[in-house]
Amino acid sequence: MTKHQTLFTCQSCGGVHSKWAGQCPACGQWNTLVQESFSSPPGGLKAEPAKLSRLNKLQFETLDSHDEIPARMVTGIDEFDRVCGGGVVPGSAILIAGDPGVGKSTLLLQVAANAASRNLKVAYISGEEAVEQIRGRAARMGLAKAPVDLAAETSLRTILEALKREKFDLVIIDSIQTLWSDAIEAAQGSVSQVRACAGELVRLAKKHGTSVIMVGHVTKEGQIAGPRVVEHMVDAVLSFEGERGYPFRILRGTKNRFGATDEIGVFEMGDAGLREVPNPSALFLGDGHERASGSAVFAGIEGSRPVLVEVQALVAPSAYGTPRRAVVGWDSGRLAMILAVLESRCGVGFGQKDVYLNVAGGLRINEPAGDLCAALALVSALTDTPLPRDCVVFGEISLSGDVRTVSRGEGRLKEAAKLGFNSAIAAPVAIDNPPVKVKAFTSLADAIAALFPVGE
Repeated sequence: MTKHQTLFTCQSCGGVHSKWAGQCPACGQWNTLVQESFSSPPGGLKAEPAKLSRLNKLQFETLDSHDEIPARMVTGIDEFDRVCGGGVVPGSAILIAGDPGVGKSTLLLQVAANAASRNLKVAYISGEEAVEQIRGRAARMGLAKAPVDLAAETSLRTILEALKREKFDLVIIDSIQTLWSDAIEAAQGSVSQVRACAGELVRLAKKHGTSVIMVGHVTKEGQIAGPRVVEHMVDAVLSFEGERGYPFRILRGTKNRFGATDEIGVFEMGDAGLREVPNPSALFLGDGHERASGSAVFAGIEGSRPVLVEVQALVAPSAYGTPRRAVVGWDSGRLAMILAVLESRCGVGFGQKDVYLNVAGGLRINEPAGDLCAALALVSALTDTPLPRDCVVFGEISLSGDVRTVSRGEGRLKEAAKLGFNSAIAAPVAIDNPPVKVKAFTSLADAIAALFPVGE
């Protein structure tokens, strides 16, 4: 006989507890425990044994030595395929998350239409829009003739029955938070429902070889809504980012079992949907011919591609007792460290001045190689002395004030040369015949003394 058990699940962390409490014992959040009922199967039932197969019995002789195992489905959206690792792996489960209105549904509708035009059987299932709304959006984007199967459904059982009846190559679920399973007595969008629905879809992908792409909502803190176990279940987690006021959108891979992490794809939002940006460096750089003081060009690496981006700094007298430190597109803690190194190791003080640092174009810099660029931009703004217009900057700064060498230096220099830059300011680079002239420094104080000889 089936047994029903009542438990309390935290809607913040997904922790399960036997009794209600005002504060979750696991994560410390208040008023997040919700009563949910779980059904356990009767005892004594026998299950069929799992089917096992040996690794050395797999048939690889039909594959060429240069072929990938497993093969990938190319969707036709190059930037999307790049982040996935060269295409979507059959039988994989992908989770795409992003802020509301950033363009997740627009991107996936374009992916579905392009994949269907390449003779792939694609289904687009939405729990947020009616079929006619999806058709209207596709018509505005010029995708009305794409052979994509559409459905507006939120019942997991109904969706699974439809997907098992026909063999699809790619299934898009928009979104996982709108689905509900009748096997769980919990509200739609709750932690238990999201966990159960995601688990069933992942199981479908692995058993039938259908690639499943799920859209996930994010909380106001920027975390993916629902239990963290969903991120562990899927094969890849992609984040779709975009700053309000900027047309650029960045698809960033944070987890990928079949490719590199931290790979990015760059898109530009327009009236007809998203347009791929094959050369993001030209867009992230400023249009001005003369570089103002406080501006420096950082030669960074995002995934496997080099990207040049402009870093802007502004230093102004503080109107209050406590100077302000504001940063956009960079780590505020790293800015505090750079300011401390400049004052302690180089004698450049920002004590009674407001400091503002901005990464142009809406891109966010995550690698330590941007330290030297940020430091020189700050000193340039403080002394009102512009850096050379035709140079790029990269290098990591240690707490001792040393400039440390970073990886992929040759790729950074080649990207700079391709966009017309003639020199670079960095740590010594062990490259024979570099494509641009490198002004090498091992100390931040030496770099400041050479570039800003008049001091403050």
